[in-house]
Amino acid sequence: MLQRPTHDEPARIDALRRYRAMNQGLDARYDKIVTLACRLFDVPYAALSLIDEHRQCFKATVGLGGSEAPRSISICSHMIERAEPMVLLDARDDPRFAENPFVTAGPFIRFYAGTPITTSDGYAVGALCIADSAPRDGFSQSEAALLKELGELAMEQLELRRASLKAAAAAAFVEAGSSAMICVDHAGEITFANRPALDLLGYEECDLLGQSVEIIVPDRMKSAHRAGMKRVVNGGPSSLSGKPFELMARRSDGSELPIEMTLSIFSTDEGMGFGATMIDITERRARDARLHRLANFDPMTGLQNRTSFTEKLNGLVQEMVDVTVLLIDLQGFKQVNDTYGHAAGDGILQAFSIRLTASQPSDAVIARFGGDEFAVLLPGRIDPDFARIQAENLQRALAEPFTLDGKEVRIGAGIGYAFGPRGSVEADELIANADFALYDAKAASSQPMLRSFDPSMRAAANAKLALQKELRRAFEGGEFVLHYQPQIDLTTGRIKGVEALIRWNHPTRGLLAPAEFLGVLEAMSLAQAVGWWTLEEACAQLGRWRARGLDDLRMSVNLFSIQLRSDTLGIRVLNALSHNALIPSLLELEITETIAIDQEERALGAIQCLRDAGVRIAFDDFGTGFASLSSLKRFPITTLKIDRSFVRDSGQDDETGAILEATIRLGKRLGLETIAEGVETKEQEERIKRMGCDIGQGYFYSRPVSADQIFERFAAPMTRVQGPDDRAAAVLGVVA
Repeated sequence: MLQRPTHDEPARIDALRRYRAMNQGLDARYDKIVTLACRLFDVPYAALSLIDEHRQCFKATVGLGGSEAPRSISICSHMIERAEPMVLLDARDDPRFAENPFVTAGPFIRFYAGTPITTSDGYAVGALCIADSAPRDGFSQSEAALLKELGELAMEQLELRRASLKAAAAAAFVEAGSSAMICVDHAGEITFANRPALDLLGYEECDLLGQSVEIIVPDRMKSAHRAGMKRVVNGGPSSLSGKPFELMARRSDGSELPIEMTLSIFSTDEGMGFGATMIDITERRARDARLHRLANFDPMTGLQNRTSFTEKLNGLVQEMVDVTVLLIDLQGFKQVNDTYGHAAGDGILQAFSIRLTASQPSDAVIARFGGDEFAVLLPGRIDPDFARIQAENLQRALAEPFTLDGKEVRIGAGIGYAFGPRGSVEADELIANADFALYDAKAASSQPMLRSFDPSMRAAANAKLALQKELRRAFEGGEFVLHYQPQIDLTTGRIKGVEALIRWNHPTRGLLAPAEFLGVLEAMSLAQAVGWWTLEEACAQLGRWRARGLDDLRMSVNLFSIQLRSDTLGIRVLNALSHNALIPSLLELEITETIAIDQEERALGAIQCLRDAGVRIAFDDFGTGFASLSSLKRFPITTLKIDRSFVRDSGQDDETGAILEATIRLGKRLGLETIAEGVETKEQEERIKRMGCDIGQGYFYSRPVSADQIFERFAAPMTRVQGPDDRAAAVLGVVA
């Protein structure tokens, strides 16, 4: 397409005026495109507009009121002036739009993506845009290409409108022959055909005039044509007169083409006559096919999309057909995207789609729901054994690794499936049941990650949703508190530091330990806000202790997985230290080795920066995950926290004792401090001390207690932890 200079505004306005559409208001012919845009991109707002010197005139909108807006506040006008697409992931971050009325007031636009509506000679006369009141993290090239394709369809509609205006103007001048027209007499013989009609049908006038009109009617339609014509000639009504309708016409070479025909009935001196205006709609049919494909198929994989899948499932349910639905979620796909990039991720999705299709029966309906989630519909079956076999076939298909840049990449899958016997459950409920089973499969620690729906899953999910709601309320209401558990230097017996541990001060159930809620919280986005609050509150408390003379304590704070994925981890930690006048070495961040390995590539940079600044880094629950020696070397850790299970079992199991001692020695060889968790007896303390462990933590010394209780017990500079005989006299489990 020829690109015009973006500053050639007069020429652009002239191009816009050729379409004679600025003053026509909203136009229903564009509604389908903006509605489709909202559905494809899952946004509440979309608009198709034309823009002249002073106005943005909306031709179709979803979720937006009004028919026009001043160009001075139009977001789309910035894209028009540059004649290229524009994406705003968050309009508030762009100084051009931060104060724009569409951003600061309804509809409160944050995310925006638009593509110019460009004429064939390169002038941007309008825009197709989508928007959301929530910001987004990204907008992929495939999404941009899809939006551009919708914009091209809008331009085609504009061109079609322009063409229809021309045709209407020319209809009064039949002699000029701008429309394909034929006339037929009461006997069915062709009496007139203008040049466009002759060209459309592939005839010369001498070959067509005087022939039966059936010469242009396909054989399969001739019987219906004769009956209809006979009825009208005999005085019967015509339901087609004056209304455009689509049908197939036969050309001189025997081929067929789709046409839109408008029929007129008139009287002459010779009797009744028929006239027809014909329009070749081959391009329209192709455009409709493209719209159908966009509406029903995933452009990335070519599989059906969620909308199409649900419609088919609804149809089968209404027809009382037995159905089985499988939902599939790829495991490890996110790491592929993060490590190799989105192009590689797209390649994995496409390759997986092929394997998925090959692994299922020929009558299966296969769809991509979005992201790395897929679905399979097995019509006419509710056999649990058959469903399990299909799921296992899929998992076997995934056993073969994918190849990216010469490297083998393995992808797993969690699969949940549910049955719908003869219309006993609605389509949406059946999909939800399969989703419950999928969630249970993904939560499983054993292989295969495959589950069939059971009603108890729904009850568990509802309980989880209720707990999630309570957790959000609890955070907003300030119900979370921190308790602190001392960490004791095994050489001196003095307190070395404390670990901050979250508690929930529930209004009816009292003080709840993390085991009651942490598993659910960790899977919520709320975990990030709670994690930052924990960090800031722990640092603030350490600052308050130091101000009261408790100078030598070190604070340990656990990090959630979602915090490791955050781009602001380093800034958050350093700000918390700075705000409370703390030196970095007084803070130790605890990361479970499983989380560290899962987030290794993404987290390593931020962790290294914090370590360089002096912050201590600990591997928590060491020995329960899958950290390799190379991981210990790669991560800039300062501390190994040995899981309580090794301390507990070391006196009963020689192998566990050997592992515990080897771990402590490994820490020493690597220059790491070792902390043994879960010390509950004097014997356990003596054992880990003999093995060379540096620090002990557990109920033998103290349960987690409030900040005031920590200060009361350990305010004296020479406070030491005594033996177990003194524990009975300790207040609230803290030994003075």
